[in-house]
Amino acid sequence: MTLPSDAGAAPLPYAGAQALEVADPYKLYGGRHLDPHTADGPDFAVKVMAILRLLNKRKVLIIAVTIAVFALGTLRTLMTTPQFTSTLRLQIDRNVAKIVEGGNLTPVEGTDTEFLRTQYELLLSRSLAERVAALAGLVDDPDFFRPQSFSVIAVIKKLFRSGEASTPPSKRELMATAAAIVQENVSVKPIPGSRLVDISYSDASAARSQKIAAAYADAFIASNLDKRFEANAYAKKFLEDQIKQLKLRLEQSEKTMLAFAEKEQIVSIGESSSIAEADLANSSAALGNITSERIKNEQLWKQVANSSAIDFPQFLSSNAIDTLRAKRNDLVSTYQQKLQTFKPSYPLMLQIKNQIAEVDRQLSAEAKSIRASLRSAYESSLSQEHEMTARVVKLRGDVLDFQKRSIEYNILKREVDTNRQLYNGLLQRYKEVDVAGGAGSNNVFVVDSANLPGVPSSPRLLKSMLLSLFIGFGASIGLAYLLENFDDVIDSVDEAEDVTGLATLGVIPLVSAEIGVLASLQDARSPLSEAYRSLCTSLQFSTPRGMPRSLFVTSAGAQEGKSVSSIAIAQHFVRLGLKVLLVDADMRNPSLHKYIAADSSIGLSSYLSGASELAAVIQQTDTAGLAFMPSGHLPPNAADLLGSPHLLSLLSGSQEVFDLVIIDGPPVLGIADALLLSNAAEGTVFAIGSGVARGGAVRSALRRLELSKCPVLGVVVTKFDANTAGYGYGYSYGYGYGAGALSYGASASSRDQASPTLPGPA
Repeated sequence: MTLPSDAGAAPLPYAGAQALEVADPYKLYGGRHLDPHTADGPDFAVKVMAILRLLNKRKVLIIAVTIAVFALGTLRTLMTTPQFTSTLRLQIDRNVAKIVEGGNLTPVEGTDTEFLRTQYELLLSRSLAERVAALAGLVDDPDFFRPQSFSVIAVIKKLFRSGEASTPPSKRELMATAAAIVQENVSVKPIPGSRLVDISYSDASAARSQKIAAAYADAFIASNLDKRFEANAYAKKFLEDQIKQLKLRLEQSEKTMLAFAEKEQIVSIGESSSIAEADLANSSAALGNITSERIKNEQLWKQVANSSAIDFPQFLSSNAIDTLRAKRNDLVSTYQQKLQTFKPSYPLMLQIKNQIAEVDRQLSAEAKSIRASLRSAYESSLSQEHEMTARVVKLRGDVLDFQKRSIEYNILKREVDTNRQLYNGLLQRYKEVDVAGGAGSNNVFVVDSANLPGVPSSPRLLKSMLLSLFIGFGASIGLAYLLENFDDVIDSVDEAEDVTGLATLGVIPLVSAEIGVLASLQDARSPLSEAYRSLCTSLQFSTPRGMPRSLFVTSAGAQEGKSVSSIAIAQHFVRLGLKVLLVDADMRNPSLHKYIAADSSIGLSSYLSGASELAAVIQQTDTAGLAFMPSGHLPPNAADLLGSPHLLSLLSGSQEVFDLVIIDGPPVLGIADALLLSNAAEGTVFAIGSGVARGGAVRSALRRLELSKCPVLGVVVTKFDANTAGYGYGYSYGYGYGAGALSYGASASSRDQASPTLPGPA
């Protein structure tokens, strides 16, 4: 059947009859549909836009989770019993005042930091908590054991234990429970750069919190004192044992030394000498003195021994010689005076001369006597020297013999001295520890006593509400991000391009059920018509040679807007004055004949099977320039019919009559029909239903088309809802047609109602 053509139609830039040169769409983004993570990461602005889009897309979930967490947190805060916190401040010194030197026996930690850290951990220890519970009398206070807040776990445990026979807890169990509660509610806060520490305790009763906080200070101070007393007591016991052992060792060593000294006849008269050594020392000193005396006497004797003069000091020091010499000098003077008067032979002169001779004889006799005494002194000194030398030689031998015999004695003596020193030192240490043990010195002081709180410290309603709001918002963001990563449904243009790696030829908005798809397509000013007009414009520049003569429209799955897109593309080019043939090639679930209200008894299946001619299967529609070829009867072997040479003859024959052939085909996945039709057509448009298509299915479908060498021009995103797609997709297709033209699309809640208005192949 020959269809009339419009003579005044403006021709489009077609590729011509020769083979169409189609740009490889898979190389546009490096084949990202095969691996969507190989492209370079987006810049900061794109990341921010993606985050805002996620917030807008998941706003219902985010608001719901935030409100739920906020409500639960607020409810929990309102159900929590108010807590009162009492605080005291302690000063912890490293060293205590030494009352007795060496009396402090507690171990000393390494550095100040380690020491203070140790004290902080001791404040939080279980033993101190038990001591506090005992001091405060918490075991006898039943209100102390009541739950401070509602606990689901406690309720469940109580339900399970309701059937069991309950026995009252023992005193020890109550003490352990009280200590656990005290540990849970106490907090230790060191003051940076100081030795001060704040101890805070929270309780439902203000008075009890003050009592327990004060008990903490008393218990910690008492614990330190007990530790010192215990250390001193242990030291006393240890020193007592050591003193007893040393006393026995000292007695035994002294007995051994005395027995050996008695056996060897060793008598010690000083710290380091014996009798023989003392005699030797004294004899050596006496020998030295005697030798000096002998040398002196020898020199005096030798001076006067061979001389007759009496002018030596030995003579001049004698009183007798001095008197005789004076007498002689007087007689000589008298003689000389008389000699002037009398002659030498005068009797008086002879008498004086005889007196001088007698004095000379007396001087000679006195000098001889002095020489004899000097000789006797020399000989006596020499004799004493010989005797003392012999004695020193004998004593030296005795001392050598004594030293040989006293070697073992000295060893025993040193052992005795060592034992005595150890014994005296331990005895002194024992006395110091005994005195220091009762001194009661302490290194912990209370700076500020525990206060009585006037207002509750927790819960703080505003703070809890803000914290719940923050936690809820953070959890909702995390949940939205998690769902976004696990959700591979394509609902935005960016996701479509990331998954496919192909250019987006057009974005088709979702039309509400009240407006209807067909009515929107008939209205040239509707957003739907504007979207398809933009799609058709992109198709005219999809190849270097312009618009392909045959166009195949397919998708990964059903209900993604293929059929409506085929009709819209055909209507657009018909309005441009072209002759268009619309072919329903879905011979498994056809739907185009329902939109066009045409007879589907004969059609494509009839022509491919050879049952009908080409002119017999083409129907004229009410739209001038638009012809329609239905699918015909559903064949049992649709893929075999499409694989026959009749398909190529259909396209070549149709292009002789029509300017454009648009083929509405079945989905790619599951069947081979789409691959055969895409390979036969000059260009393929891949439709992706926003909110319907999944990334895995789209990638699989495009991979099959790529392996089949099918020329895919790009993708068209259908059923697009800017409200649910997220931030940044407020596309406007009604510019210039009034404000009402901007009000298109459906809300997220009406998506399910809008979907039936875009029927497509099943």
